[in-house]
Amino acid sequence: MIPFINAENVESKLKWQDLCAALSNGHKASRADIDDILFKNGDNALLSRAAWIKNKGIGIKTATIFPDNAKQSPAIPSVHAIFTLFNDQTGIPLAIIDGKLVTKWKTAGDSALGAKLLARPDSKVLTVIGAGAVASSIIDAYRALFPNLEKVQIWNRTFEKAQKLATEKQAVAIQDISTALSNADIISSSTMATSPFIMGDWVKPGTHVDLIGAYRPDMREADDSLLIKSRIFVDARETAVHDIGELATPLKASVIEEDDIIADFYQLCNGAIGRKTDQEITLFKNGGGAHLDLMTALYIMSMN
Repeated sequence: MIPFINAENVESKLKWQDLCAALSNGHKASRADIDDILFKNGDNALLSRAAWIKNKGIGIKTATIFPDNAKQSPAIPSVHAIFTLFNDQTGIPLAIIDGKLVTKWKTAGDSALGAKLLARPDSKVLTVIGAGAVASSIIDAYRALFPNLEKVQIWNRTFEKAQKLATEKQAVAIQDISTALSNADIISSSTMATSPFIMGDWVKPGTHVDLIGAYRPDMREADDSLLIKSRIFVDARETAVHDIGELATPLKASVIEEDDIIADFYQLCNGAIGRKTDQEITLFKNGGGAHLDLMTALYIMSMN
């Protein structure tokens, strides 16, 4: 019988440092083949994201998005997902994994690896923008990767939510976003913003900026001035450059050029230079991607 792996089975065994090592090693293998399929019926959707990494595995994460579920009484989650892992030599199914578990560890692990490769190792202050589930995981991941962090700040459009998460995570809620950004060594943003609100003038030299939130062509978190003054990196050129507004919009407007995107994980994990000085701003766009889901699922499977 194919095992089903959920958080109760395995999460206590998972470590952010080990996941980052697994993601780094995954990018030393052959470049993944990836593709997405999206079906829609009104506001409801079925999204499948598939990846194949030669000699590593095949995987597909399938998610249903039903927005009206939140209106049910009682309310039920709007998103449900499973990840199916296959042996890439035989095609035999190896496991079905809770999609929420894969997404949680993939999303924060993606950003944590980016910061490990690009942020200053002596970073002391982390500012988290947003106060949802991703923000919570980000705090855990960054604390694991940056043991010298002395302060975690949280800013959210709704201050009460920032206060609630700050209490849970022994962090500090800040009301003024310019203050939250200007004293940070690392900024990590996971919002649903469609217009830029992270201003380059608020970000000091030496900061690492981690952008997670924008995932559609009409979404952005950082303004043009921040992009212009930063050295820009992505997790995967295939998924983060032309299909997400964060970079696609300024590229179309000639604010930046494609050559300004210095490297992705396949390059960084194989010797490309990331940060050059302690004074430069590094900007990392977390675009996700099915290959990262697959690498994360392989790590989870190994710990089951």
